[in-house]
Amino acid sequence: MRAGVLGAGSWGTALALLLARNGHEVCLWGHDPAHVARLAQARENVQFLPGARFPQSLKPCAELRDALVDMDLVLVVVPSHAFDATLLRLREHLTDGQGVAWATKGLEASSGRFLHDVARGLLGERPLAVVSGPNFAREVALGLPTATTVASRDDAFARRVAQMLHGPDFRAYTSTDITGVEIGGAVKNVLAIACGVADGLGFGANARAALITRGLAEMVRLGLACGGQRDTFMGLAGVGDLVLTCTDDQSRNRRFGLALGRGDQVETALQNIGQVVEGVRAAREVTRLAREHGIEMPISEQVEQLIDGSCDPRRAVAALLAREPRAEGV
Repeated sequence: MRAGVLGAGSWGTALALLLARNGHEVCLWGHDPAHVARLAQARENVQFLPGARFPQSLKPCAELRDALVDMDLVLVVVPSHAFDATLLRLREHLTDGQGVAWATKGLEASSGRFLHDVARGLLGERPLAVVSGPNFAREVALGLPTATTVASRDDAFARRVAQMLHGPDFRAYTSTDITGVEIGGAVKNVLAIACGVADGLGFGANARAALITRGLAEMVRLGLACGGQRDTFMGLAGVGDLVLTCTDDQSRNRRFGLALGRGDQVETALQNIGQVVEGVRAAREVTRLAREHGIEMPISEQVEQLIDGSCDPRRAVAALLAREPRAEGV
């Protein structure tokens, strides 16, 4: 089959590699023609995934139309702040009924809307799906064992996307809970910053475990209020992605938190990481969504205050510890 992957960063490149190794023809599009030219010349993404060579069936392309026309799968893999602009560009090339999937995690910048609502509003009635789970780009690019979730309200489309992604080292599960999967992908990045801060302060494994566990409670509270299903948060796109992102330094969000905990300023930490840290934007949108639904998310709120400069790491921890004792139930 044929697949167009939009977004030539680390995650987009890794998914393009996966699809090509599964036997599909893949066009990998990037918004920067110079970057695409370097991909084509080197036959690898030297900047983000050095050493992961492109199969012959993976073709970098600078023209957006080439990645969309006659494709069996259109997979958008851009940062959340570029999601709506990318959909606006691609919709003129789509045919009626052509499905679109995305592996973008987060909420729409400035509005806090779910990405599936953004997609529905811009692309109209067509099959839509989100791909999300505990997936580091480098490990997928290297062919290490991985599992993910494909969520769609169109079960046939979810199965088709999952089948194209499924391979010897990559297992894809399907779900109908697109809201829950998107909540998990947004909230876990915020919580990973919190865990990074705690580790940067040297607070140890006990604090990290507490943050993950109580962070999961926050995710579930918000997810249920927004219409997600509890089982989703106990699965790959919930606790699976949360544990991965909070405990491994491949996570940009965790590394960002580590830098803040060690005393770096926000801009310095972002500059040193050199790639998009989704949790920075998501913290504001997640807490705003929680306030709209009357949901308490104290860990996420402290991360938001750290990022906007109204609180420092030690004061954030003190604020969490000063909360009144309560029953543990979610």
